[in-house]
Amino acid sequence: MRSVTTALCALALLAGASASARCEDTLKVAIPQRGAWDAGVAELGQRGGIFKKHGLNLEILYVQAGPESIQAVIGGSMDIATASGVSAAVGTFAKGAPIRIIGSEMIGSPDLYWYVPAASPIQKVEDFNGKTVAFSLTGSSSHAGLLALIAQYKLTAKPTSTGNITATITQTMTGQVDVGFGAAPFGLDLAEDGKIRIIITGNDVVSLRTRTVRVNLTSVNVLQNRRDAIVRFNRAYQETVDWMYSDPAALKHYGEYSSLPEKIVLRVRNLIPKDSMATDRVAGVEQIMADAVAGKFIPAPLTAEQLKELVQIP
Repeated sequence: MRSVTTALCALALLAGASASARCEDTLKVAIPQRGAWDAGVAELGQRGGIFKKHGLNLEILYVQAGPESIQAVIGGSMDIATASGVSAAVGTFAKGAPIRIIGSEMIGSPDLYWYVPAASPIQKVEDFNGKTVAFSLTGSSSHAGLLALIAQYKLTAKPTSTGNITATITQTMTGQVDVGFGAAPFGLDLAEDGKIRIIITGNDVVSLRTRTVRVNLTSVNVLQNRRDAIVRFNRAYQETVDWMYSDPAALKHYGEYSSLPEKIVLRVRNLIPKDSMATDRVAGVEQIMADAVAGKFIPAPLTAEQLKELVQIP
C-alpha cells in the first residue's frame, strides 16, 4: 500500500511540474535604451515577479532604438518589440511587413528633450537654424519628435542620426553635433550639474502632446499562434505600470536597474505621468498619419481597413 501511495504521489508531482512548465511561456522582448522609465516596464515587471505571476518568462534584448527591435520581430528572432516609434511601425507596415501593434507605449513626449553643452552659444530653439540636431535612428520616436519640432518652429536645422543616447551625449559634448537629444532619465544628472542646458522639451511640441508616440508590437505569426501569451503579456504589462506608480518597491528596483541616484529616480517618475503610459488605445491616429506623411514614412494616410489590420490590441 505504501508503494502504491508513493507512486501516486510521484505521478502527481510530475503532472504538476509538467502543467507548470506548460503554463509558463517564454517571450523574447526587444527594448531600446536600457534604463528608461517607460521602456523599463518589461524589465521591472520581470524583477517584481509580475510577469511570472501571469505565467510568462521574458528574455530581454536591449537595442539602440525602436527600428532595430522592429526588424528583430520581423526577422523572427524576437517575439515583441516595446517602445518602438509609431512612425516607424506605420511606415514598416505600409511596406508590407507582417507586424501588428498590440498596445500604446507612450502618449505624448514628456521625457524627450533637446540640449546643448553649457558653453554653447545656442540659447533658444530658433538658434537651431543651420545647426545639426541629433536623433537616434530613422523612424524612431526621437526622429519623429525632431521632425515635428522643426515643422512647428519652421526651422532649417539639419537632423543628424547619432545612435543611442550615450553615443549622442559623447558626440554633443565633443562638438560633433550641435544639439543633442535626450530622454529622461538620461542626461538629467548632467543638467543638474550644469554641464548641459536643456533648450526645449517634447511637451513644447504641440503635435506630440496628445498622440501615441511609441508602441508595443509583435508579428502576425506570434499574434496568431501565441495569442494567449500576448494577452497575458498585456495584462502583466499594465499591472506593472500600476505597480510602478503605487509601490515604493518599484522605485527601488528601478534605481538598481538604472543605476540612478534616488533624487533622479523620483524626478523621472514625476516627470512622466501615469496616464501617458496607458496601453489600451492608440491615441491621436489622425495626427499620427499626418506626421508620418510629413516625415515621408508613408505616401498617404492608412485607410480605415489598414488601421484595423495594423492595430490589434488584445
